[in-house]
Amino acid sequence: MMKFDELNLNKPLLNALNEMGYVHPTTIQHKGLPVIMSGRDVVGIAQTGTGKTLAYLLPALRQWEFSKNKVLKVLVLVPTRELVVQVVEVAKKLSTYMSVSVEGVYGGVNMKPQMALIGGGVDILVATPGRLLDLILNGTVSLKTVKKLVIDEVDEMLSLGFKYQLTTILNLLPERRQNLMFSATITDDVEALINHYFNGPVKIEAAPVGTPLDNILQMGYALPNFYTKVNMLELLLANAEAFKKVLVFAATKKLADQLYEQIGGKFPDQIGVIHSNKSQNNRFDTVKKFQNGEYRVLIATDIIARGLDISEVSHVINFDVPEEPENYIHRIGRTGRADKEGIAITFITPKEAELQTAIETLMNTAIPMRDLAEGLVIEEKLTPDEMPKNLVRNIQDKFERKPAPTGAFHEKIEKNKKVNNPISRGEKLKLKYGKPKTRGQKKKK
Repeated sequence: MMKFDELNLNKPLLNALNEMGYVHPTTIQHKGLPVIMSGRDVVGIAQTGTGKTLAYLLPALRQWEFSKNKVLKVLVLVPTRELVVQVVEVAKKLSTYMSVSVEGVYGGVNMKPQMALIGGGVDILVATPGRLLDLILNGTVSLKTVKKLVIDEVDEMLSLGFKYQLTTILNLLPERRQNLMFSATITDDVEALINHYFNGPVKIEAAPVGTPLDNILQMGYALPNFYTKVNMLELLLANAEAFKKVLVFAATKKLADQLYEQIGGKFPDQIGVIHSNKSQNNRFDTVKKFQNGEYRVLIATDIIARGLDISEVSHVINFDVPEEPENYIHRIGRTGRADKEGIAITFITPKEAELQTAIETLMNTAIPMRDLAEGLVIEEKLTPDEMPKNLVRNIQDKFERKPAPTGAFHEKIEKNKKVNNPISRGEKLKLKYGKPKTRGQKKKK
């Protein structure tokens, strides 16, 4: 197997890689490095977990030319705040023995500290498209000096609605630059961006979406309902020696919270939960605790977890089957990263069988089903969402006639009775004053 020291890397990078524990490059890394260093535009088709971050950072740092003036040379665009933080962290570790400034900016937080952070200049900037455009418009960031553009997870970026921001940024960049794009899927929108903004790009393919990684052991369990799934999860997590670092996927924020309520107390101080309703600081803190081992289990939703790059995840557990088959590939790709082995477990109810079939069709392989664990308690209790819906409406009750109104509870007084009998003004005055009302005649002088 090829090693990093066989590639065209310098001593500072090799020392940094050694300290980070990286010895062997992944497919996308050893295929991409020589092409990227040649200066060609590159489109990397690779799913999550294949080592894309190092694939574009290593050649950028290998070709780095020191300058006393800090000007923006490398711009990296990513879809989520979490991914900004993680790419910045990797870039800083790789440049430990180099004089390179790396910073990250993202939305959802006060912009003024970020303006102060990068106002004095930065060499490599990692950003989400929305916040970067804000900083460009207020004059904090200039793109005139950018030599290399990296767009990571571009398919996810477009699905999150960043197309306008992304195309605006692309139009502001200098024409003479190198473009690098990494995506799990090449959609029509992605293809349009490539055709319009890239110059004869070289396509490098490494485990495109739909191709499960060979180093991930997949298995499924047929379970009847939510509470039986909870029991199964508890049985698995009880084996702390095997389930060392577990990422549990839930379909919705509500389900993630419900699951945490069910198992959080049984594994105190071992489980964290993140979703978009959690504050930014809470999410960063939770991910950090999971990364450093304070939390053994992390419950997350698809949108949040798409931006996570957490090493050494021993197991991915799909508490439910995702509705989009591509999301299954993204989920299980959180384990078995950087060519390491991982295990992906999926809980499947009868209602989710069609979703399972869609995933197996995409992968062109079946998810191996396993027998249920001994001692598993099969629950009959159902959640409100699982209960059968009574679709028969009681039409008779719905359209039953209301009783006819009985009128006021007392008789109206005479003056309030409305009778359509026109009377003259004189008669009205007589009714009001009890006698004819006249102005009288004027006295003659």
